[in-house]
Amino acid sequence: MARLPRLTVAGYPHHVIQRGNNRQDIVRSDADREFLLELLGDNARKHQVALNAYVLMDNHFHLLLTPETAEGVPLLMQAVGRRYVRYFNDLHHRTGTLWEGRYKSTLVQTERYLLACMVYLDLNPVRAGLVVDPKNHPWSSHRHYIGQTPDRRITPPAVYWGLGNTPFAREAAYTELVHAGQSVAQQGAITDATLHGWALGDADFAAELQKRTPRRIARGRPGRPASTSSKET
Repeated sequence: MARLPRLTVAGYPHHVIQRGNNRQDIVRSDADREFLLELLGDNARKHQVALNAYVLMDNHFHLLLTPETAEGVPLLMQAVGRRYVRYFNDLHHRTGTLWEGRYKSTLVQTERYLLACMVYLDLNPVRAGLVVDPKNHPWSSHRHYIGQTPDRRITPPAVYWGLGNTPFAREAAYTELVHAGQSVAQQGAITDATLHGWALGDADFAAELQKRTPRRIARGRPGRPASTSSKET
């Protein structure tokens, strides 16, 4: 079966995952991480994409992006991908591809899933066993949102501003969200939607979004449950 084109629509949050080829490391030092983050920040501004959240791991990264145009996310990822590979290969005396094929992405229903996706990103280093508390992983936007380390690259989404009337209230509320954690079902829904390119939201969201794009955005017709004979992977 032919691969579906990526689903990109202006004004919607996108959850993006880019992995290293054969799950190899894409960063080997803090200098690599800083360079990658600078590329992301610079190209987000250049291509009119709000960088809502991120987490860098050794062999992959996650982003939450809200583009002003339908071309914003593809242009950002293309520019970052090409430039970072040149930098990484030159510095570490290697050749060839660094990325595991195309990046994965999905659209996210803001009201229902955007904060959940932010928490999902923050807890990635915890799930991987790197840290016990996400604030101890310096390569994510978590510290920005809890008021510990401001990050000029980050554009908080409106749902974050809605957590409180003051910075302290918002930071405290978001901290509680992260500490509450996520169910296995919620984690699975976020992962599955992103890896398969299906929109992450309820049936009404899927139906409304389908009006904006000719590209199929769910396994079945919007609003219909998946067949009981299908198996998740």
